[in-house]
Amino acid sequence: MIRAVRLSAALMVAVALAACSVNKDYASDEDIRRVAYSSKSTPSLTLYTMVSNDTGQGAHTSLLINASQRVAWDPAGSFRAEGIVARDDVIYGMTPKMVDYYTRFHARQTYHVIIQKLDVSPEVAELALQRAVGFGAVPQAHCARSTSDLLGSLPGFEDISTTFYPLKLYEAFAEYGPTRQELFEYDADDKSKVLAEYNEELVAEQRAKNLEKKKAN
Repeated sequence: MIRAVRLSAALMVAVALAACSVNKDYASDEDIRRVAYSSKSTPSLTLYTMVSNDTGQGAHTSLLINASQRVAWDPAGSFRAEGIVARDDVIYGMTPKMVDYYTRFHARQTYHVIIQKLDVSPEVAELALQRAVGFGAVPQAHCARSTSDLLGSLPGFEDISTTFYPLKLYEAFAEYGPTRQELFEYDADDKSKVLAEYNEELVAEQRAKNLEKKKAN
């Protein structure tokens, strides 16, 4: 009986530690400046909601912010690799190609992605960017909570309440009239191969750019 209690306690500690783990990416200022991408499209907020194809339950929430630069706010997310520049939960250099890879990375056999895009004022977009950059790393299972907190702090979005549930946040954001798309893909659940291939491509592109710079000098 004592052994069982000890095992249960150990399991509880392990779960607690897992729930408190955070992304520890900390790209340098130089790397962030190097990959920073500014889009000419209208300032906007795009909410991503990953939904289980089996249960219909929300699994993950993230936010694409198009302001003075375009970034992905990916709280406790897994879209990370050597060639991807991230600090805490902000992914920089969200070019159209990066956005495409990022979106398709989350769609697979067991999950699809709901994409809600809403045009906002430059001021609101820039404030969202600042809040994301200053938020720090988010613990696992807090993606919807942190994103709802961020959105609810913006002017005009005060009606968005804090929630731990991605689908509740999706429903709250829908009240503001965003466009809506769904992405279904049927790749295997293990997306590490896709991420590795994309990372190799990013690294190769950066090497080519560095080589061009050396030749120019």
